Amino acid sequence: MSRDTLIAGGLFALGLAVIGGYAVSQFSTPAEAQASDGPGPNLVIEVTGEATGQIVIDMLPDVAPRHVEQITALAREGAYDGVVFHRVIDGFMAQTGDVAFGKAGGDTSMAGMGGSERPDLPAEFSDIPFERGVVGMARSQNPDSANSQFFIMFAPGEFLNGQYTVVGRVVSGMEVVDAIKKGTGGNGEVTNPDQMAKVTVAE
Repeated sequence: MSRDTLIAGGLFALGLAVIGGYAVSQFSTPAEAQASDGPGPNLVIEVTGEATGQIVIDMLPDVAPRHVEQITALAREGAYDGVVFHRVIDGFMAQTGDVAFGKAGGDTSMAGMGGSERPDLPAEFSDIPFERGVVGMARSQNPDSANSQFFIMFAPGEFLNGQYTVVGRVVSGMEVVDAIKKGTGGNGEVTNPDQMAKVTVAE
């Protein structure tokens, strides 16, 4: 997959232009703000690196059934184990999930350019806003190009509303999300990034 098939061609084409004009304070919300756990399933992520701990995401199959099925299937296969948070922008979001090029311990210089062997997914947009702790799918400018990569919002990003598929909400571990190692520069690429050591599914 080319770089354009993922978030670099989509979220960042839309997002960085806006981020550049926003102060971080405009995105700030209380650190303790966290969603209530719903019917699940839950994606349970064990994070290692500068951040250490567990993130629990309540997946939303009623909102994005095909995307949730794909993510949970990849998690059950162990595809996400060892995948790094390759792009992390303070005051915006942390992106991970490149199962092709994002495995820790190898060359992650192409992280963000790949996906899984599963097909790309048609968009499942909803009216759920991109608030702190919301999890969205990375895609290119083509709305039907999401595959395996996803991002977790540090703070609200209203400019993403209705344009990226929402797949879940963090219900535990936002303090771990907040501690994920940040990238440098405009695109937020991370040197020696934190990783999802283990990702499981809890029904």
